[in-house]
Amino acid sequence: MRMLGLTSIVLAAGLALAAPGHAQNTTAPAAPAPTTATTAPAGDPAAAPAAPAAKPADPTLDAAGKPLLRAVAGVGQPTYEAITLQPQVTPNGREAHWFHNMILLPLITAISLFVLALLIYVIIRYRRAANPTPSRTSHNVAIEIAWTLIPVLILIAIAVPSIRLLAAQFKPAPKDAITLKAIGNQWFWSYEYPDNGGIQLTANMLKEASQVGKGERYRTDADGPRLLATDTRVVLPVGVPIRLITTATDVIHSWAMPAFWIKLDAVPGKLNETSFIIEKPGLYFGQCSELCGARHAYMPIAVEAVSPEVFAQWVASKGGTMPSAKPAAAAAAPAAANEAAPAATNTAEPAATNETAPAANAAAGNTTGN
Repeated sequence: MRMLGLTSIVLAAGLALAAPGHAQNTTAPAAPAPTTATTAPAGDPAAAPAAPAAKPADPTLDAAGKPLLRAVAGVGQPTYEAITLQPQVTPNGREAHWFHNMILLPLITAISLFVLALLIYVIIRYRRAANPTPSRTSHNVAIEIAWTLIPVLILIAIAVPSIRLLAAQFKPAPKDAITLKAIGNQWFWSYEYPDNGGIQLTANMLKEASQVGKGERYRTDADGPRLLATDTRVVLPVGVPIRLITTATDVIHSWAMPAFWIKLDAVPGKLNETSFIIEKPGLYFGQCSELCGARHAYMPIAVEAVSPEVFAQWVASKGGTMPSAKPAAAAAAPAAANEAAPAATNTAEPAATNETAPAANAAAGNTTGN
């Protein structure tokens, strides 16, 4: 009996010492599990962390960083000895060009010729030799009604297309418009793209080769005409509504682009807005048209109109985003979070529980059984 009791004591002590050792051995391999899961094998490309995507190249520049699109004489710029308006590339511009050429110009010409003929007739008919006794007529009701009523009718006829064009120029841009904010400074333009991730540009006039130091960039014929070429071009898509917002940091400027039929003042502390649609790709030039200081003549504007696909690539090259991509990205983020959360719950938490529970139960069972 004494030997049996001693044997039971020894066995109980051995089980008590062995149970913690067994639990420790079963839980020890679970500790480095997170390290194993996060450390990818050297030869497993799928498990390797994704490298940050590089920005795409600017599609408007060549390998040397110079613009690919070259200026074309007579397109989007003044033409030597020309007496007509620049070819228009916006709907409002085309309507205004038609209104000028088909209504205003013929009407002004006809009125001028009529007045000239009337003056010549009066000079000849009522000269002293032909009319020695001047008439004393002071009123002529028919003539007075005619010279009052006819101009009124002419003005009413002009007002119909004129008011329609004016309303089109100030029509609010649609929701899917691309916003360009032009900021006038003494004496250069800066730009922002609020709808495309806040892209910011600064455009200065390109100087002539004789005005720059060695190694500095100067204007060439490919950049555009003298006093109109800029070191940075505004890039806009064709066929897409553009919302133009202007303001200034110092004095009043004016963003004028003749080929777009746009001239909008940039006033400090105020936002002016208009909209337009560019119909043809190309390079177009304008300048500040409000006297703003000593270097007012050196604030050119250069707009490069490209296809929507090229514009999207250009936005990506500047680190921006297209408005259509923002809702998709916002919707994908919660979905990814919802997919990742259950995975972490189902793998991490049950693993620790499932590995330690059998050891504890085994120890408890062994101890109780003994």
